[in-house]
Parts: sequence; structure tokens; C-alpha cells
Amino acid sequence: MLGSLEAYSSRLLRRPLMAVALASAVLALMATGAPLAAPGKGPDSVADIAEKVLDAVVNISTSQTVANQRGVPMPQLPPGSPFEEFFEEFFKRRGGEEGNRPRRVSSLGSGFVIDASGIIVTNNHVIADADEIFANFNDGTKLKAEVVGRDTKTDLAVLRVKPEKPIKAVSFGDSEKLRVGDWVMAIGNPFGLGGSVTVGVVSARNRDINAGPYDNFIQTDAAINRGNSGGPLFNMTGEVVGINTAIISPSGGSIGIGFAIPAKTVVGVISQLKEFGETRRGWIGVRIQQVDDQIAETLGLGKARGALVAGVSDDGPAAKAGIQSGDVIVKFDGREIKDMRDLPRVVADTAVGKTAEIVVVRNGKEQTLRIALGRLEDGEKQQPASLKTTEPEPKPVTKRALGLELSSLTDDLRKRFKIKDGIKGVVIVSIEQNSPVADKRIQPGEVILEVTGVAISNPNDLQKRIDALKKDGKKSALLLVSNATGEQRFVPVTIP
Repeated sequence: MLGSLEAYSSRLLRRPLMAVALASAVLALMATGAPLAAPGKGPDSVADIAEKVLDAVVNISTSQTVANQRGVPMPQLPPGSPFEEFFEEFFKRRGGEEGNRPRRVSSLGSGFVIDASGIIVTNNHVIADADEIFANFNDGTKLKAEVVGRDTKTDLAVLRVKPEKPIKAVSFGDSEKLRVGDWVMAIGNPFGLGGSVTVGVVSARNRDINAGPYDNFIQTDAAINRGNSGGPLFNMTGEVVGINTAIISPSGGSIGIGFAIPAKTVVGVISQLKEFGETRRGWIGVRIQQVDDQIAETLGLGKARGALVAGVSDDGPAAKAGIQSGDVIVKFDGREIKDMRDLPRVVADTAVGKTAEIVVVRNGKEQTLRIALGRLEDGEKQQPASLKTTEPEPKPVTKRALGLELSSLTDDLRKRFKIKDGIKGVVIVSIEQNSPVADKRIQPGEVILEVTGVAISNPNDLQKRIDALKKDGKKSALLLVSNATGEQRFVPVTIP
């Protein structure tokens, strides 16, 4: 290193001031005793870490019986074709007893041991629909595994094997401490090549790839391929900080964009699966949507934040706590809700039965309510009830507003658009091109229930509300829209 510095310094002799400055900097650094390492240098080796954890990583092999299907369908021939009898006889021979016989298919994945008694973690999609599951260890041992529990929402599964003696296990680390640029190591079974080690960095955090309701992935450029699913992502102290789950790849191989479920998510789910064989997530009974800048301006939030309540389940925890459609949830159990995606994760991580404080913005002002959490799995079994109303059937009224042809609900329109009984408001009959709502994904047959917090029963009510907002200097209105089945959402529209 010193020799290279001397050579570099000699090239600067024609620049005396730069040479003196460089020499002074080198001498000062040497005086501190610090090594002269190249900037941005990665770990010299991960061999010690790999050696310590390799025996805890297993290859998961599964097999299942599937019905055999004829690969080439019989061509469609016109009636009376001279080839009809020929093809029928040909495909009958190919699709006889041999062609219809069930066959066994196998697949490979990865997993890792978290308890020396034989508890293994992997992805649910690795073992889904499997008739038999085996864990293959680094020393050649092969043990049959049984499913302890699985969770489709986070794509996690817990397996159990029965070893003759304690086996090597690894522990979880704190994925919240990971920073973009930290080094990580993946070990798994890509393309059946067990015990493969790859190294990279954390490329990003909190990625949403639309894989499920609790997306919060770690993105890494450590090579992850088919077969790595369910394998561990380690930090540089040998702790598991993630479970490798998905890749983005047009070719099927690694292009340096892989995703891992963070350990913080994994630990809670795995603990419940081990104890109960199923998950027990918190539930409050609301339908939510994203708050964008236009909605934030309409509701007087100042900036886009929180989760907008688009609907409240009848007799659910939120309804009992006094939460209303149109509220914006900005804090839950002491944790700030910066984005709509934060709320499902925070609620799911909260213990069932706990009473928590929830802060909502209503009519531009914050309110604090108390809510007793239910259980998500129970809430999902409940059928959504119709919207309750005591308003009488409105007389038929039609009008054009906001580029919409609107009508009060009649029996004929309810039948025409198959609108569920109990939904009351103004039905959208048609939409003008280039109107203020043309790009808002509003469809004919949907029903406008409210305009910026005020319920409407006929098109005249809607126009009066729009006029009032315009008079107050508002630039946009917030429509509460229901589809034919009763599912609601808020739609911000510009006031012309």
C-alpha cells in the first residue's frame, strides 16, 4: 500500500502544493495507527460466518400426486371431417390408461432450523399442497417433516422433524437495525445446488411488491434463485434477519433484485404458529384506502398521511369504538400511521383483546378513541352486512353534475345494475368523456353515498353540496362511492 502511495505521490511532483497536502494527510493517518484500506471495501471473507451457520440450513424437498393431463388437446374439426375418426382413435390411444394415470411431481426449496429439537422455518409456497416433505441436512441426513402451522398471508410455514440428537440451530437478529448498504449473506438450495452461499447488500427496505397485505420486504442484491425460497438471509454476525422469498427476473435467474421477509415480521408469526398452529392477529373491522394529496387537501389534513376509513364493519371493534367512515387514522396504540400500509401491520401485531388508543382526524380535528381489538381470523368469517338506512325510497330525479349522469335509485335501476338492497344514494347512469371523474375509475352502476361528509339521497342534493363547497373556496370534493355489492371507497374529484 505504501509503495502505491509513493508512486502516486511521484506523479504529483509537478504540483508541489498537492504533493505536500497528500504527504501530510498520509502521515496523519499513519500516526493514528488506522489501516490504509480502500474506501467502500466489503468484507474480506464470510467463510467464518458461513461455517458457523451452514449446518442449520436445510434443503426442502416435497412431492405430491397430481392427475395426469393430456399435453396436446384434440384439434377441433368440422362435423363430418374425414380426419375426425383418425384423430379420435389416435388421441384415444394416447389418452388411455397410461395417459390418465396419476403422476408424482417433486419440488425443491430451502429452510433453516430455529430449535435444536427439530423446528424448521420455510416459505409456505415451498410446501403448499405437498403429500410428503423431507428436510435434507448438510451432513447428508434426510428426515421426514410434518407441518406444524402455516400462514398464507406472510407466506411462512413451520415444520417439525424428529432427529436422533440435537441439531444445529440459528437465531433471529433485529431486522429493524438493518441499513441500506449493510452486507448480508444468503444460503439456500438454488436449482437443487444445496448449501450455496451468496453475498450482497441491503438494496432497500420496506418494499411493497403486492405479494400480500403485510408487504414490508427487504430488497437485496445477494443472488437469489429458484430453490432459495424459504432460506435465511444473515447479517454479518450470523443472525437471521430475513427469509428469502421472491425475485424479480425476466429470465428466471437472479438479476440482483431479491426480496426477503424481515425477521421482525417472521418472529411474531412463527411464535403463534408454534404455539397455536395458526395465527391470531388483531382486527378492528375497517376498510381503508390511501390518502393522496387531493384527499388530504379536501379533509384539511395539511399533508398526505394516515389511513382513510372507507367503511366500517357492523358490530366490529371500530364501530363499537365510534370510528366513522371518512375518519383518517393517524396513530394506533402509540405508533404513528404514516401510510395506509402501516395500519394493517400495526393492528395485526397487536394482541387480540387488548384495548388500544386510536387517533383519528375528523372534520379537520384530531380525536382520541379507545378500541378493543378483535381477532382477524374471526372477522374474516363474518359476512359483510348491508348498509343500514331508514331513509324512504326517493322519487326518481335525474341530473348531470361533475360530468356524470345521475339518478336517484329506483327499483328498475337497482335491478339493472344489480345493486344490493339497503344501499341508498345517487346512482351513476353514465360518464362523460374528459369529465372531472373520467380518470377516477368510477363505473356506471356505482352509487354515490356522500359528498365530503354529507349524505345525499338525490342528484339535487349532490349539486347543492358541490355548490356549497365551491362557495367555501374548496377546489375538490370527496365522494363516498359504493359498488353494487356494498364495498365503499372515497374518490376525490376536482370541482369545475
